[in-house]
Amino acid sequence: MIGGTRPASVGAIPRAVLVPALAGLSLLLLPVVGLLSRADWSRVPGAITSPEAASALALSLQTATAATAVCVILGVPLAAVIARSRPSIAGLLRALVTLPLVMPPLVGGIALLALLGRNGLIGGALDLAFGIRIPFTTSAVVIAQAFVALPFLVIAVEGALRTAGTSLEAVAATLGARPWTVFLRITLPSIAPGLLAGTVLCFARALGEFGATALFAGNAAGVTRTMPLAIYTAFNGAGVSQDSAIALSLLLIVVAIAMLLLLRSWRSERAG
Repeated sequence: MIGGTRPASVGAIPRAVLVPALAGLSLLLLPVVGLLSRADWSRVPGAITSPEAASALALSLQTATAATAVCVILGVPLAAVIARSRPSIAGLLRALVTLPLVMPPLVGGIALLALLGRNGLIGGALDLAFGIRIPFTTSAVVIAQAFVALPFLVIAVEGALRTAGTSLEAVAATLGARPWTVFLRITLPSIAPGLLAGTVLCFARALGEFGATALFAGNAAGVTRTMPLAIYTAFNGAGVSQDSAIALSLLLIVVAIAMLLLLRSWRSERAG
């Protein structure tokens, strides 16, 4: 205390900031409250376990898992390249990686069709040479999900790599460890929290992907109709009932919350 006055608390938030903060929180939570109010809880179990809903759920989980595996296999090396590149190159690569984040999802679907469609840049050659047609197949769902989810993993892993630094890697290299050994035994364990966070975000984004999937993979029941597409179909008067659509929406929310809680619990255990 100086001159009889009480010093302001370090990091104190002005009261005026609380109003927009509460408004922002309301913007995020009130739509979920509205969804909960619309749910017919007596019919939710039956809606979730209906054949159409179960098919959409199973397909979503399978394709999101496959897309996440693709993202980990491709994204971790890409993040390492960005983190260890010169600033100018890293900035360019980072901008290219984040492009799907700012690109409208429907544009992403059109781009995938332009590349892998029957008359696409690569798709035409695949069809002509091997008879392989990717659009409107389950594989197209996985590709679309990986396209939109990959940036989440790359950004998280790159940030973890930059935070971890290279001191431990340098020590291992001076002791004679080969680059691949250093990468597997030193680099990856040191960024485990960031890698896990990126993987969880990647899976959640793949699970909720809609726009690019709708254009590139279509909406065929049992083949490409994931949960978001089943919800869209229901609210347009076809396929599963609206009760199933609301139930699936709630299920997506529950899955997202569960993943975030598991991630937080794992981080708390490591911190402890």
